[in-house]
Amino acid sequence: MCIRYLGFLLLIWFPGGLHAQSATQSCAAPRLDGGFFVPKQETYSDGTTLSFTCNNGYKLAVKGWWATTTCQNGAWSHEPQCIDEEDCITPEIPNANYTTSPEVWYQDGHVFRVTCNKGYEPKNRAATTRCNKGRWTSVLVCEKRYDSCGEPPRIPHAVIKHEYKEVFAADTQVYYECEDGYTVERAEDTKSIFCVHGNWTDSPTCRQGTGSDPGHDVSAEVETVGGDTTNAGSETQPGDGSSTNCGLNEHELTTINRCGSLPVVRDGVVVETDRMFVKYKCSRYYALVGPQTVSCYSDGTWSEVPTCKAAFCSVDTDKVSRLKPVGVKFIEEGETVRLECKDEHWFDNFSKVQCTNGKIQLSRCCNRAQLSTVSVTPLSTF
Repeated sequence: MCIRYLGFLLLIWFPGGLHAQSATQSCAAPRLDGGFFVPKQETYSDGTTLSFTCNNGYKLAVKGWWATTTCQNGAWSHEPQCIDEEDCITPEIPNANYTTSPEVWYQDGHVFRVTCNKGYEPKNRAATTRCNKGRWTSVLVCEKRYDSCGEPPRIPHAVIKHEYKEVFAADTQVYYECEDGYTVERAEDTKSIFCVHGNWTDSPTCRQGTGSDPGHDVSAEVETVGGDTTNAGSETQPGDGSSTNCGLNEHELTTINRCGSLPVVRDGVVVETDRMFVKYKCSRYYALVGPQTVSCYSDGTWSEVPTCKAAFCSVDTDKVSRLKPVGVKFIEEGETVRLECKDEHWFDNFSKVQCTNGKIQLSRCCNRAQLSTVSVTPLSTF
């Protein structure tokens, strides 16, 4: 009698024990068309792991010829699936931006286009690959862009207010935060740096104190270029001596930090930053339109900002019958390249391809020795 009462009391005091035991659920046998799993049962207890594979003519929708799945509280950790052996699983591409689940598979003939993460670009400009009887026609690679930067420099008594990454895209701006009790060394210094053509601009320095000399009124300083100001103190002496106006002409130039964030030029990068100007260059396949340099006016506005105009052609080799299908190829304006032809019976078989005024022109297929003399015709004729 005492033992039964003791058991009843334990259930009252420890109801969580019963709940933990009832929370786990068993799993029904998974459905696997075109394959089999072991051990084969109707139900499986929580924690059971199955091994499965596919029959001839089929393959797994994941990498490898066998896989495992585990019963986790009534559901399988991985749903077993067999696909046709001529279909393809998602290619593994480091530093790529996947818009679908990595477990998605693609039917034979599907063209897969890679989108690289920021700061990366497709190697050799190859951005597509085709599923051909269970294999991808080419291996896609996302490599660091020539104008991207590695991790920002480490400076004493400071941290960076951004998520850590190994690669930062061109024109990225990152901010430093000084340790408590420290500040940037000089008042005109900024706490941010830019990725410019593969390199970071000069980083700030954090030191103890307020960042200005004792008794020095930083707010009284005004630096201009091209104006008549001869003294940056509490009184300003215009060059003609006619007035003591402390204001600045709106067309006068000043340091770029007074205009805030640098202008963003689409498809362009900053190649040089000076106290008084910013210099731009267009990315590959684009041409600069407008001034190379941008300055800051004293009213806080930027001078004319350039634009980058497309200066390239693209040819989808998958849609040109005579070319070997290797995806989309990009060619700079005025550039001539050779692309391999599809005819496998000929060795050293290429077509000369030119980009002229934004339009593609191709030659007939021939060997390398003949390419220098063969003529080209517009793509529309093929």
